[in-house]
Amino acid sequence: MQLPAHARLVGPPEDLDFLDVQGADLPRRLTPLEAWNGIMAQPLPGLALAFRLRDAVSARFGVKRIGGFTGRRADRVAAGDKLDFFLVEEATADRLVLTERDRHLDVMTCVTVDGQRLSVVSSVVTHNRFGRAYMIPVAPAHRIIVRLMLRRLMRSLA
Repeated sequence: MQLPAHARLVGPPEDLDFLDVQGADLPRRLTPLEAWNGIMAQPLPGLALAFRLRDAVSARFGVKRIGGFTGRRADRVAAGDKLDFFLVEEATADRLVLTERDRHLDVMTCVTVDGQRLSVVSSVVTHNRFGRAYMIPVAPAHRIIVRLMLRRLMRSLA
């Protein structure tokens, strides 16, 4: 899938260690925050366990626990707010930029809406061996999780 024109990345494309672009054609226009709320409304089964395992293993390497997704709705967000463990860097009518940064890696998820086209762009820059090792299982899992969450959103909107 092609990178949406108004998507943001965590770094220059040549510096990325992971890039995933997925999207869907919505039956009606949503704001990026409405799409995020819809995607997060019902976290996938097993995702809470995956985050607990991630936190247990990563904490041994000095990575802060993130806890996962709560499914909590946000009616409004602005730069500096939190959506679960993500920091909101930007929230506009067509783009929601979320980040999580630490000494091992920088993650950015950019949710964009162009007309009725929803895109979820995730990019990562790793900083060390732990960050690279962390991404070995996370990269393929992330692609599957986002795909499944987008499908669930589409079913809920149908």
